[in-house]
Amino acid sequence: MAGGEAVGTGVAGLDDIMTGGFENGRVFLLEGHPGTGKTTIALQFLLAGAEAGETGLYITLSETEDELRASARSHGWSLEGVDLYELAPPESILDEGQQQSLLYSSDLELGETTRRIFEAFERIAPRRVVLDSLSEIRLLAQGSLRYRRQILALKHYFAGRGATVLLLDDLTTDHADKTVHSIAHGVLMLEELSRDYGAERRRLRITKYRGRKYRGGYHDFVIETGGVHAFPRLIAAEHETGFERHPISTAIPALDALLGGGVDRGSSVLILGPAGTGKSLLALTFVAAAVAKGETAAMFVFDEELDLLINRARGLGIDMQAMVDAGMLVIEQVDAAQLSPGELSERVRRSVEQRNAQTVVIDSLNGYQTAMPQENALVLHMHELLQYLNRQGATTFLTVAQHGLFGDMKSPVDVTYLADTVILLRYFEAQGRVRRAISIVKKRTGSHEDTIREYRIGSEGIILGEPLTAFQGVLRGVPALVGDVPKLLEDPR
Repeated sequence: MAGGEAVGTGVAGLDDIMTGGFENGRVFLLEGHPGTGKTTIALQFLLAGAEAGETGLYITLSETEDELRASARSHGWSLEGVDLYELAPPESILDEGQQQSLLYSSDLELGETTRRIFEAFERIAPRRVVLDSLSEIRLLAQGSLRYRRQILALKHYFAGRGATVLLLDDLTTDHADKTVHSIAHGVLMLEELSRDYGAERRRLRITKYRGRKYRGGYHDFVIETGGVHAFPRLIAAEHETGFERHPISTAIPALDALLGGGVDRGSSVLILGPAGTGKSLLALTFVAAAVAKGETAAMFVFDEELDLLINRARGLGIDMQAMVDAGMLVIEQVDAAQLSPGELSERVRRSVEQRNAQTVVIDSLNGYQTAMPQENALVLHMHELLQYLNRQGATTFLTVAQHGLFGDMKSPVDVTYLADTVILLRYFEAQGRVRRAISIVKKRTGSHEDTIREYRIGSEGIILGEPLTAFQGVLRGVPALVGDVPKLLEDPR
C-alpha cells in the first residue's frame, strides 16, 4: 500500500472525522490524559489491521501484557494477530540468563531501549505499530534536544519500512513540550471533561493532519463495551437532499386553519408554553397524523417516563405502543446526565437515514440544554440539527417549557429565531376557571390565523374553540372582557 492512501482506524465514526483514517506509512500522535481512551483506540487500530490481514505490534513501556489483555477481554476482544512486546519492569533486569524480555525502561539507557524496540520490529515486521508511551522515552532522554532527535530517529526508521505508527502520549511529564507535534504527520487529541453531575464527557479533536482536509472542531465520543465510538460533529451542509415542500395536515380542521393549512414538510415547529399546557400531547397529534398517513415518526423524550407518556397518550385516543409495535414510531428515552449532544445527533440521524423518519419530536429543549455545557453551544448544536432535518425533508417539533404559569414568562434559551413556526400555549382565567389558549406567533412560509383560540385536551383529543375576540390580555393570563360574553368550551365532566 502506497503512502497517501488511508488505513482504517477501527473506531466507529473516527474514519469519517479523519476523512478516511490514518495515512499509510506515517507517524501519528495520539495524546490525552490517563483514562481518555488512548489504549482502547490503539488496540482497535491494531485489531482492524489484523482483520485486514496486516500484522500489528503493540510496544508498551508503561502497561504490562496482562493489563493489555485484560483490557481487551473487557471489550470482548481476542488479541489474535496482534503481537505485544513489553518493556515494563519485572523483579530482575538485565539478567540474560533468565531469557526475559521484560525490562525496567527507566533503568536503561535510551539507546538500549531504542535497540530493543527495533529488534522487536525486525523480528515481527508489522504493518501497524503502537508505541505506548512517549512519557517514558521523554524521561529517559532527560532533555528536549535529545528527545527530539530520538523521536526523529524513530519516525525515519518506521517510515523507511512502510509502517503506520501510533505514538501514545499520556501528558504526565511536560504538557508544554510540543516536540512530537511538529514531527508527527497528524495529531489526535483526546479530552475528558468532568461535570458537577452526571457521567464524564469525552471529546476528541484533530489538531494537525498534513495534506488532508479533516473535520475540525470537537467531536464527542464514548467508551463502551466493544470499544470507542466517535460521533462526528454534524455539518448540515453536507446532507442536502431534494424533496417537495407541501403543507401537512394535523387531522384537526380547526388547528389546520389556525396554522394556515398545516405545517410545511421540511420545516421546524417550536411549541412554547408553561408546564402542563399540553406541549407534549400537541406534538403527539402531529405524530399520530403522520403515522396515519403511513409515515414513520421518531420521538426523543427527555423529561417524562415513557410508560407515563404512553398512558397519557392513550387517554387522548393515541395508541403509541401500537405504533411502536408496527414499526411506525421510534421512541427513545434520553438521559441528559448521560448522553452527549453528539450522541443525540447520531441517534436522530439514524432514525432519519435508517428508519426513514419524516416527523421528529424532541421533548423538550429544556432537557437538551441540561446535556450542554454552555447555552451558546446549545444554540449552535440545535441550529445544525434543525438545518440537517429540514434538508432531509423531516418535519421537526421542539417543545420548550417556559418559567412561570401566568404573566410575563421566560424561556431558558431563546431559539424562536431558529424555528420556522412558533406555537404559543398559555393559561388564562375566565368565568372562574383556568383555561388554555393557543396562538401562532410566527410562520415563515405562508399566512396563518392571528387569532387566539381556547383549546381543551380530553379523551377525544385536542379540541379548539372559537377565537377569543371578546377578551383583551389573554396572553397575560388575566384577560379583561371588552365585548359580549364569549362562548367558551364547556367542561366535559
